[in-house]
Amino acid sequence: MNRSIQTKKSLSLAQLVSLGIAWTSPMVVFTNYGIGYDVADGMLVTAYLFAFIAIGFTAYSYSRMVQAFPQSGSAYTYIGKTIHPVAGFLVGWTLLLDYLFTPMICCLVFGLYLNAEFPSVSVDLWVVISAVLITACNLLGIRISANISRLSVLIQLVFIAVFCVLCIRFVINDGSALMSSTPILNSDSSLMAGFSGAAILCFSFLGFDSVTILSEDTKTPKSSIPKALAIIVAIVGLSYLAVSYFGVLTHPGAAFESPDTASYDVILNIGGALFGSFFITVYVICCLTGGVASLASISKLLFAMGRESALPKPFFGYLHPRFQTPVYNILLSGALTMLALVITLETAINFVNFGALTAFFFVNFSVIAHFYAKKGLRSGMDSIRYLLLPLCGMACIGWLFSKLSVDAYTIGGSWLAAGIVYVIIKTRGFRNIPPTIQLDESA
Repeated sequence: MNRSIQTKKSLSLAQLVSLGIAWTSPMVVFTNYGIGYDVADGMLVTAYLFAFIAIGFTAYSYSRMVQAFPQSGSAYTYIGKTIHPVAGFLVGWTLLLDYLFTPMICCLVFGLYLNAEFPSVSVDLWVVISAVLITACNLLGIRISANISRLSVLIQLVFIAVFCVLCIRFVINDGSALMSSTPILNSDSSLMAGFSGAAILCFSFLGFDSVTILSEDTKTPKSSIPKALAIIVAIVGLSYLAVSYFGVLTHPGAAFESPDTASYDVILNIGGALFGSFFITVYVICCLTGGVASLASISKLLFAMGRESALPKPFFGYLHPRFQTPVYNILLSGALTMLALVITLETAINFVNFGALTAFFFVNFSVIAHFYAKKGLRSGMDSIRYLLLPLCGMACIGWLFSKLSVDAYTIGGSWLAAGIVYVIIKTRGFRNIPPTIQLDESA
């Protein structure tokens, strides 16, 4: 590999975990609380448990593939190497939806919350301020992003711990039992309600895979990234389960006036206005640092595609000689984040959902294609590792994909169609194949 385009290996396991959790954002459990509660008929813990299991299969598949291909590109690399370069390019193109629009969501929510706290300052101004800040942090280097994300993760986990403690105090003072099946089972409903809730709440986990994009920045990617994936999914999953369990205990069988503000009602009930202000502060911070982490990942994905000329190399494959960051990609991604000024939150989320679930499905499939089909690992345990578990992941993600809205299919399908046109032009009608990332085991 040309050293002029090789990134610096500086990230530790702790920094990887910080970036991944910052992207996933444990505080998102409060955003989805009321909607998930209603859809799951109060069985919020059951819904999160189902979602936890579904994402767990995909996290396992990512851990297998990153050991086989320890290089930036994520699903783009895995599909291109195991199935076909054209398929890999199209998955990478679709994955751009997830990464490009996540910073927009962070900036938009940042603006909405601060505008609610300071109505004299417009949402648009807060969006611009947040976009400039997350872009500047990424220009200074990936270690800056990682260290900022570590602080954000600490604050979020502290808030969640305080929330659980206040819930426990509330339940005890109310004379209720701390051990209850109410958040898990509902005699008036069925497990199908829990599955329906999982279809929505599974999106709370989106972003755990972002650390695979950072393979080339990691000191020991083959060992650190699989560990980071497991730790990230475990931490956010347990956080969601704890918040949902203790939160439901404080409002068993409650009908919230507005699902969008249900978590804030719970927060005010257990901690009052002061704790409510603390919640808004923490949520705004996590939106900003989540934007830093997500912009870091999209710039790395664009770099991975540009380095091998899947996208124009002089622009997308360029690294700053001093900071060793893909500055053009960062500036482009930061500029695109300004679309938060004109795009709706629902539209952005539809883009993210379509892109992420498409990538997840094919990463599960790539495990089967690489290990089971090509390498012939088909013994008893190997069949479980490289066939059964990925098939379970494909089934779970395929089912979730079937629950997307019509708008998601329309928007995502249009984006995919544009990618097909681009790759036809790039390959001159498929007479050539799009370039794939070349492995460098010594890097």
